[in-house]
Amino acid sequence: MSQMRLQRALAQAGVASRRAAEELIEAGRVKVDGQVATIGMKVDPERQRITVSGRAIPKLERRWIAFHKPMGVVTTASDEAERRTVFDFIRDPRGLTYVGRLDVNTTGLLLLTSDGEAVHRLTHPRYRIPRSYTALVHGRPAAEIEAALRQRVVIDGKAVVPLRARVRPGKEGRSIVDVTLTEGRNRIVRRWGEAMGLKVERLARLSYGPVRLGDLPVGTSRSLTAAEEAAIYKAIGLAGK
Repeated sequence: MSQMRLQRALAQAGVASRRAAEELIEAGRVKVDGQVATIGMKVDPERQRITVSGRAIPKLERRWIAFHKPMGVVTTASDEAERRTVFDFIRDPRGLTYVGRLDVNTTGLLLLTSDGEAVHRLTHPRYRIPRSYTALVHGRPAAEIEAALRQRVVIDGKAVVPLRARVRPGKEGRSIVDVTLTEGRNRIVRRWGEAMGLKVERLARLSYGPVRLGDLPVGTSRSLTAAEEAAIYKAIGLAGK
């Protein structure tokens, strides 16, 4: 493994987020080969001993998983209501973090990874990573929805600016809205639809960045291909890391 910044190594090992890792380093709690570490130093986690408060960081293999989240499953590590979580479906969830939460009633693509720094970048507005969704809606005729899509919609003082949006006819007075956004505010697609006078009956995420859901069966997962991983790191400015 090539060298990387220490805070990235800590995040990738699942120790802490990049920001929290920087705080640990600044507090003098991180050592590399027995020496107190400094912010920005480069390390090779495979060859050097890195400790946090005296404990060696785990050497976890970098993993990327695509999961087809079913309806009624929560995107969290544990649930007070004892509902099934996405991690109940993963054979070995050690060190994995989800990328962009899906609410309990939203289905579709959920990425999971052991790379904390990549999670930070994939979800940060600065990197404008596109997410595509399809929604079954009702409440207005398709022609009115088409017109509404061309209007500026503001939620919590910030405009929602789709990269792409289109309306397709559904059945029994319903319509299908396909939309691609570069943000992941909480329930943003549902709230965007509601702001246009629509009721979102079903919502699914079809892609996140360069990764597509495809024909992955509901409730199952797969490892990302090498090409998909490379495309992710290129999209977030970490190509070759």
